[in-house]
Amino acid sequence: MAGLAVAAHAAPAGKPAASGEQAVAAIMAKLADDPLALHQFLRPMPKGGDLHNHLSGAIWAEDYIAWGAQAGYCASADGLTVVPPPCPAERALSLPQPQGSDAPSRLIDSFSTRGWQLGVGRNERSGHDQFFQTFGQFAPIAHIATGKMLASVRRNAALEQVSYLELDHNTNALSAHVMQAPAKGMTEAEIPALYAEELAALGPVMDKAQVELTGDEAEAERLLACQSAAPQSACKVKVHYLWQAMRALPARQVFRSLVAAFAMADRDPRYVGINIVMPEDAELALADYDLHMAMIRFLSAKYPKVRRTLHAGELAPGLVAPQHMQDHIAKALAAGAERIGHGVDIGYEANSRQTLAQMARHHVAVEINLSSNDVILGVKGKDHPLGLYRRAGVPFVLSTDDAGVLRTDMTREYVRAVREQGLTYGELKQAARASLEYSFLRGPGLWAGGRIGTAVAGCKVSFAVESCKKLLDASEKAKAQADLETRLAAFERGAIAMAAPKSTGIAP
Repeated sequence: MAGLAVAAHAAPAGKPAASGEQAVAAIMAKLADDPLALHQFLRPMPKGGDLHNHLSGAIWAEDYIAWGAQAGYCASADGLTVVPPPCPAERALSLPQPQGSDAPSRLIDSFSTRGWQLGVGRNERSGHDQFFQTFGQFAPIAHIATGKMLASVRRNAALEQVSYLELDHNTNALSAHVMQAPAKGMTEAEIPALYAEELAALGPVMDKAQVELTGDEAEAERLLACQSAAPQSACKVKVHYLWQAMRALPARQVFRSLVAAFAMADRDPRYVGINIVMPEDAELALADYDLHMAMIRFLSAKYPKVRRTLHAGELAPGLVAPQHMQDHIAKALAAGAERIGHGVDIGYEANSRQTLAQMARHHVAVEINLSSNDVILGVKGKDHPLGLYRRAGVPFVLSTDDAGVLRTDMTREYVRAVREQGLTYGELKQAARASLEYSFLRGPGLWAGGRIGTAVAGCKVSFAVESCKKLLDASEKAKAQADLETRLAAFERGAIAMAAPKSTGIAP
């Protein structure tokens, strides 16, 4: 580690580190037009964190079906979802399917956007609708398989060289509590009184939710053999959670979900922040957008230590009327968003230049989900705003959103960033570093003043010196960042060695 730190951070040794990065950049540039070779090159690249990752949507359909079979579930009569036991034996998921049966394939396509991406059903349903309907289809299994889901996403992260997951995840206990709120509206003036009412009933439910999460995490640790003599590599993947408020519900239920979100993130260190999700174009999400932002401002004042990333601007021309694309991102920033999820409609907002400048000035990162934006919104290539954010100096991270539903992974998102958005190796490396810098991992970071690549004084010479070791021991963020630097340096050495001319051993 000492050698790495000197190479990466000490001014006298800066040139070798820079030249190493430049050499790797040149290697990758030669592969940019070869998608398979590019994927092969990027797969082992350390990618830091995945900050926009919904747990239930991260699971592949095949896993849900296998877990359903283990639990005795059956396919529904239409073959598009599942039902719990007791159920007709002839529809049991565990039943071997006769040769030529399309039943397993239909279920996979119902649980994901696989079929839609291959052209199945495109005349009947948009990618947007296919994507959002999947969650209801696999929900019966997701509700009973959280431990397995946590193990699965950590395994997949390890395969993709992702070392940290910031998972959007709500416990069953608190989710049920949210849905018991009155399905009706409310006004901004009612927020203080309703907050007191909600808080009074929340304690026992949070107790139950914490016990539930502890059990789910224990199951994941057992499945990964983390406490054994031979733990899986996934055990090294660090996980924190974001509580998701549900913006498409009636306002009272949205408020209850936000109160639960802030209270849980304030109480349980496993939760590092809050989010607000569901289709931003839904009728209530549009009608109540300002009310939701008022709720978030109120609760942020009550819970000033709770971090906030907000889905905003997950909209595109034609999806909604023009008046709804004027200011969602700007209003999310005004409500205290520290990161913006998606941010796709930024170019259409009324004051987009000022909003971009504000994000750059205050280091508000945007979470870029290329495959998701293509499938859900039909936005890709030059129509995607990543270039706009880059030119404005807004920090960005690459993320998967819902890898299982979208049939993607982090390497494919990196490949897409290169081939569709023209990112260089240096920009990918900065995005990987940014994913930890703008994460909600606790503690001070490795980079001085947030200037990625410039280490704090105590770590400029080496990660092994006492002053740096104290920082790494005390800060989970700095520790994760130092680990990423170590892994990136090893990756670059390996890439250069792999590309070096090989001697044939035959004398001329």
